Amino acid sequence: MQATFTMDPAEEPPSLLWGLDPVFTAFARLYVKDILQMRESIQVPGIYFYNSHPIYKVDVLGTVVYKREREDFFCYGVDDGTGVINCLCWKNDLWRDQGDPGKSGAKSGDEAPGGFNPVAELQKLRQAQQSRRRLEIGELLRVRGPVKTSRQQREIMASTYYKVNDPVMAVQIAWMMEVPQLYRQCYDKPLQLQPNATGDSAISCLTQATHIMKDFFKQKTVPRFRPYDVQDLLQPLVSSQTTTTSTDQEPVAGPSAGRQLRQLLKEALQILQDEGVVFRKVKSQDEVYHVTEQDKDLLMAVKNVIREDSKREKYAEKGCHILHILSAVRQRYSPNVSKAALELVLRSLECNSDIISTCENHYTML
Repeated sequence: MQATFTMDPAEEPPSLLWGLDPVFTAFARLYVKDILQMRESIQVPGIYFYNSHPIYKVDVLGTVVYKREREDFFCYGVDDGTGVINCLCWKNDLWRDQGDPGKSGAKSGDEAPGGFNPVAELQKLRQAQQSRRRLEIGELLRVRGPVKTSRQQREIMASTYYKVNDPVMAVQIAWMMEVPQLYRQCYDKPLQLQPNATGDSAISCLTQATHIMKDFFKQKTVPRFRPYDVQDLLQPLVSSQTTTTSTDQEPVAGPSAGRQLRQLLKEALQILQDEGVVFRKVKSQDEVYHVTEQDKDLLMAVKNVIREDSKREKYAEKGCHILHILSAVRQRYSPNVSKAALELVLRSLECNSDIISTCENHYTML
């Protein structure tokens, strides 16, 4: 079982600034040992950090050292010389349609005047595609996709994968020469973001506020709360900001400490809602917020939707799509559940082995 690492909030850059790092939107070509040791973000689960660079998708080239085949996917163990990582490679519709010429409605004897048989050629193409996707131990695999932690084990959910034919090791040599350069020029250089001076303190204060509230929810296992229940948690942030302002030589007119506190709380709650950490089941004058991962009724509603609807013929093969689950939960539980909140619930249920993702954004019961 692999150890899981979590970033220190003081070391993690604000999520608002991640898009300024070009590595964030690229498939990072990292060594497997670094992928296994990356620290997971506290702000957004599923995002990892290597040397302060936010990373969620990677590009790996390595040798297959073990394999498992299931009805819907292959699981390859890929070794790049620094470590071994699981790669979940989902089968597409070509695996279910084995290319039977009779399915196309054309007879196998139908040929063009020149002797060209389109059905036979299509069959050859499908066989060639399948041979590139079915690998054996010892063969070279290239896989790209997001990094995921499932059952406390780091793995890659392949969005693209294929067998690499490299008889003279030209591809591997080029890879071994390119990756160290990427480390020297990019990955090993710490991320340095310089927001403008006026916005820096506001961003850091807001980031601290969201961290404080998340830690409070985690430590106290709070299922629901009202804004005034957590308002005092943010008081030290406003007090320190007020103290800093009062030490300036020239007095600056601004909002009172109470108004600053209410505004900071409002903005922090909005960020937590956008991230799916909290949601409001019923929008009324009595502002009650539910903590997503502590709301047992929401978790049960999601499980019931998946359990019941995955039995239907429409969803029996791939499972329920996340948008279908979201629509059903909004109808049966609360119309205010966001997609981000549902993704947190699905991730929690999958980590607890209550459900399994059959392919990208599809879920079914174990």
